Amino acid sequence: MTKRPFTGKGLRAKEQLELIHSDVCGPMNVKARGGYEYYVTFIDDYSRYGYVYLMQRKSETFEKFKEFRAEVENQLGKSIKSLRSDRGGEYLDQEFEDFMVEYGIVSQLTAPGTPQQNGVAERRNRTLMEMVRSMISFSSLPNSFWGYALQTAAYILNVVPSKSVPKTPLELWNGRKVSLRHLRVWGCPAHVLKNRTGKLDPKSMVCLFVGYSKETRGGYFYSPKDNKVFVSTNATFLEDNYISDHKPHSKIVLNELESGETSTQSTRVVDPLTSERQMIPIQDTLPPRRSVRVVRQPECYLGVSEGQDVVSADSVDDPLTFKNAMEDPDKEEWLKAMNLKIESMYSNSVWELVDLPDGVKPIGCLGDSKTQSKTKQPEPSTSTVRTLGVDWAAHDKPKLWWAAHGSLVWPYGLRKAAPLWGCGLRTPMGEGRRMSVWLMGHLKILYS
Repeated sequence: MTKRPFTGKGLRAKEQLELIHSDVCGPMNVKARGGYEYYVTFIDDYSRYGYVYLMQRKSETFEKFKEFRAEVENQLGKSIKSLRSDRGGEYLDQEFEDFMVEYGIVSQLTAPGTPQQNGVAERRNRTLMEMVRSMISFSSLPNSFWGYALQTAAYILNVVPSKSVPKTPLELWNGRKVSLRHLRVWGCPAHVLKNRTGKLDPKSMVCLFVGYSKETRGGYFYSPKDNKVFVSTNATFLEDNYISDHKPHSKIVLNELESGETSTQSTRVVDPLTSERQMIPIQDTLPPRRSVRVVRQPECYLGVSEGQDVVSADSVDDPLTFKNAMEDPDKEEWLKAMNLKIESMYSNSVWELVDLPDGVKPIGCLGDSKTQSKTKQPEPSTSTVRTLGVDWAAHDKPKLWWAAHGSLVWPYGLRKAAPLWGCGLRTPMGEGRRMSVWLMGHLKILYS
C-alpha cells in the first residue's frame, strides 16, 4: 500500500487575514548574530504578504504569533480568521490553543505525514533559504549573518511581483505601490557618513550593506572595524565594482538540522573577525579509490619487439634499408618522398632538437616505408603496426611514408621521427609527460 497522490488545491482567501499560513524552520547548523537558531513565517493567503521572526528557541512561536496578530489586526482593522500549520509541538501547546479559542481563530492542522497540505508556508521557507544561500555566497560576510539575509529576502519577496497573485504582495496587503529604486545588492560595500569626526579625519568609512530597517527610513550597515551593525541613511553604494570584481564562494553550508541532530561545533556563533570558514561537522577521511582496470598492450603492437622488422605479407619487393632504397631503380622517387616528409616535419615543428646529456645511452628509432598505388590500398585497421599520420590516398608512383615506433614498444607511441645523427628528439608521451629519444646511426627503413 502506498500514499495517495496529492492533487487537491484549497480555496483561496477573498480578503486579508482570512487565512494565515505558518511554519517554523530550524534549528540551523550555524547560529545567527544574536544567538538565533530558528525562524517562523506567517503568510497571508490572499496577498501572499509574509512576516518573518527570528527565534532563539522554538517555544517562542506563541509569543511571535501574538506579536504578529497585534500588529496586522491594528494596521488592517480586521481580525485573523484561520491559522494553518503543521502538527508541530509549538502549535499544539495548550496555551496556544486556549489563546486561539479565546479570540475565535480556527486552527487548521495538516494530516500526519502530509506537509503538502501546508505547501504555501513550506515553499516560502524553501525559497527564503535558497535566497539566503545565494546572498551569502556572493558576499564576504560569514554565515552568522544569515539572519539579516533572511529578513532582507522576506522584504524583497513582499515588494516584487509573484505568479501567485495578480499584483505585488505589498499592493494587495495595504494598497500601496512601492518603488524599487532603493533596492541594493546585499553585502556590497558602501561609504557611510560618520556622525562625529575631527577637522582632518575622514568623513566616511567603508561598511557592508546587510538589510533594510523596518522602523527607520534607512539601511543596516555592518562595520568590520567596530564589529557592529547600525542604521544610516547617508551612504554611497559601490555596487558596480562589487559585482564586476567579486568572486563568490565555492560552497555554502547552511542547512536545517534534522530532528534529534545536535552538534556543538556546527551550531556555535561564527566570529566574523577571526574566521570565515564554514562550520562543517568533521567526517572520517576515506581512502582513495584505486582503479581495477587491467593494463593491456594495444593490439596494434602485439608481436612487435625491439629490433624486429615489421613487414606486410604483400610488400616483400620494397627496400628494407636506406642502402637498398638507394640501389632501387626508383631511388629518385624514394629520395623525393623522404625530402618531402622531412620538409613537412620541419615546417610543422614536430620535434625539438636538444643536446645529448652526459651519461645517457641513446637508443635507435625505426621508420616505415610503403609503396602505394591505386590498385593496392591497405586499410589502417589491418596494418601490422599502426602508422601515425599516414595518408592512404592513392598514388601513381611509389612514395615513402614514415611512422615512428622506436626500438621499444611504446604504450602510447611517438608521433613522428626523422633520420638524425647524434641529436635528440623530444616528443610528448602520454599524460603531459615528455620523453627524450636520441638517434644514432642511419635510420632503418621498415614496412607496415
